[in-house]
Amino acid sequence: MSQITVLDAITAFADFVEPTDAELSAIEQEMPLILADVDLIDAQIIAMDHAPNDVDARRIRRALARVLAERAKLTNRAAATAPAGGAA
Repeated sequence: MSQITVLDAITAFADFVEPTDAELSAIEQEMPLILADVDLIDAQIIAMDHAPNDVDARRIRRALARVLAERAKLTNRAAATAPAGGAA
């Protein structure tokens, strides 16, 4: 039975350590949604930190609306760039 060292495990995937240009581009396109999700989580954490009030409810509603708007934009952008044709 051969033993695999940590160095072997790391160097086996050395080509995949850095993201590709395509992956970076995808992350860049999704960044507005990621930031909107972070804002929603922040609003939820703030509301959990004390007794929720109307300001917290508005903050969460606005953050959720932003998340939904960014998801719609991302979905529409993906649908616009999808190749034409039927599903197999």
